[in-house]
Amino acid sequence: MRLFGTDGVRGVANRDLTPELALALGRAAALELGGFGRARILIARDTRLSGEMLEAALAAGLMSAGADVVSAGVLPTAGVAYLAERHGFAAGVMISASHNPVPDNGIKFFASDGHKLPDTVEDRIEARMRSAGDLPFGEGIGRHGSDPALREEYIAHLGSLVRRPYPHGVVLDAAHGAATAVLPLAFSPAAREVAVIAGEPDGGRINVGCGSTAPEYLKERYREFGGAVGLAFDGDADRLIAVDEEGETADGDVILALLATWLKDRGELTPSSIALTVMSNGGVRDYLAAKGIETVETKVGDRYVIEAMRERGIQLGGEQSGHIIYRRAATTGDGLATGILLLSALAEMQVRLADFRREVPRYPQRLRSVRVGDRAAALQAGTYTQALADAEVALRGVGRVLVRPSGTEPVVRVMVEAHEADVADEWLERLCAALGGN
Repeated sequence: MRLFGTDGVRGVANRDLTPELALALGRAAALELGGFGRARILIARDTRLSGEMLEAALAAGLMSAGADVVSAGVLPTAGVAYLAERHGFAAGVMISASHNPVPDNGIKFFASDGHKLPDTVEDRIEARMRSAGDLPFGEGIGRHGSDPALREEYIAHLGSLVRRPYPHGVVLDAAHGAATAVLPLAFSPAAREVAVIAGEPDGGRINVGCGSTAPEYLKERYREFGGAVGLAFDGDADRLIAVDEEGETADGDVILALLATWLKDRGELTPSSIALTVMSNGGVRDYLAAKGIETVETKVGDRYVIEAMRERGIQLGGEQSGHIIYRRAATTGDGLATGILLLSALAEMQVRLADFRREVPRYPQRLRSVRVGDRAAALQAGTYTQALADAEVALRGVGRVLVRPSGTEPVVRVMVEAHEADVADEWLERLCAALGGN
């Protein structure tokens, strides 16, 4: 089984993702990305309890292969990508499990250009883990240092993204994660007033009942601070979910529609297209089409969105989950940059987020995971293929079906979207029944 997943190496820290694995991974990555000698590699982490342990092990592996390690401490993922490119590091490494629960952790690599590694490079790193070969000794061993100024530089970069300050207050949910290292400073130039909740760097509470995976916490509290809009980040701050002036959620689809409209009006959306995943709501596509903005569809996963953007020269793209990339600001998803741009857009367009949200059609989507014994057999069964064909005929022009086998679990994920909720419900039930689920 391949070690690298769609977003680096993930697992339960100290059970799946052990210090021994982190050390071997660091050694192999240094050999592949920097070779022998004084390659400089940047490391940062979120606030998870296991972060320091894994950072120590990973740094030891990197140094044992001759790389010099520079630690930026706690920092959002996008900060690692930005600084790796800006300072010519051979690679940047982020230790985080993003929006996952407290016990999980992960290790993801960025190349010297600030982009995630392609599959081929990850495969070569994995191969080197099985046979590291000769290692340096004496003066050939790498050194370890830290540079707190890197964090300040990333904060300054975020401040430079402000186009017009938001004339109201904003409440920021830091999810007790990496965003705590840069808030509220990063947003001080972006809004009249800034308040932070879940702002303690507490790795035992990261993503627990707060942040972008639990926007209910922000909905409950943002009015206490007089905030007109609330912004919730996940553990490594690469995702953003907003709460509007009326306490309703604005997900990644709404944020993308707003940013695309604003950037097009500014003449900065060139070409006039954005990249979305297959999970993005059809109403968003229809809204953007009416504005003269083309949508390019990709598989689920930010790496596929970025690949499509780079191939076609697209500047903006992202996912319904709030993982949004604007290439003039970042090489990867950056929830903080997205939030600052969102506030600037609201200020320049002189629109309430709640009013804009209502402009964007939202067709009912129904999702379910169906547990099956054999995913391939279930998808080839005659009962299912007939039900799928019937659904596609019935929904043509008024909806769509998306069926995906999970890559990690014995389940098939079914999504039905239709202009009418009862139609979506009916076809979801029929498809899941045909797969043997309920």
